[in-house]
Amino acid sequence: MQELIAFNEQRAAIYWWMSTLFSRELTVENIRHYLDEDMQSFLLALTQTPSLEHPTTTFLEALHRLNNRPDAQLELAADFCDLFLTTPKTGALPYASLYLDENGLMNARPAVEMEKWLETYQIAQRKSFNEPADHLAVELDLMGNLIILTNQQASDTESEQAMQAQDTFLTTMLLSWLPEFVSQLNKRDTFGFYAAAASLLLAFCQLDAQFLKGDA
Repeated sequence: MQELIAFNEQRAAIYWWMSTLFSRELTVENIRHYLDEDMQSFLLALTQTPSLEHPTTTFLEALHRLNNRPDAQLELAADFCDLFLTTPKTGALPYASLYLDENGLMNARPAVEMEKWLETYQIAQRKSFNEPADHLAVELDLMGNLIILTNQQASDTESEQAMQAQDTFLTTMLLSWLPEFVSQLNKRDTFGFYAAAASLLLAFCQLDAQFLKGDA
């Protein structure tokens, strides 16, 4: 039981890490953390999982390029703005509605569904993060919370139900549009840092879905 709790904590930490990565521009301190020994060791550990080896290696390569990039923080901030704070025609905006709504409208059905998920689990979106509920960062944050809630259940039956909720959320609210989001990033992120991060996220979500279904 303790091993599963620890494993769930690691899963949640990865979702929360990616939530932070896609929620705001990285600071100089953030970038320094990405390049330090602890982060490098963590990423190297991920390469030991076969399905994560290639995307993690690609992300490590992007970090190496970032380390050698002049004015790295300013340039990466410009990448963030060009990709995520622009228009659907020129960027790869991180909102589920744009990929799932048949008219590509903002604040469509996926945003409404996310608001229901947040209300059901009484999880409030940060007031400082003034974005629609179907923003990638919000969805990843909720996934992390669903995982930790599973650890807090008192019985096997309740834990199983909580695991099923994770599976449903991951499949319907994240994996339903992440592949297309990653595809758009791969086309438009010329430097490649955010495209590499999103590809790693997608690979992790797909692996996690296998785990939740008992296939991993």
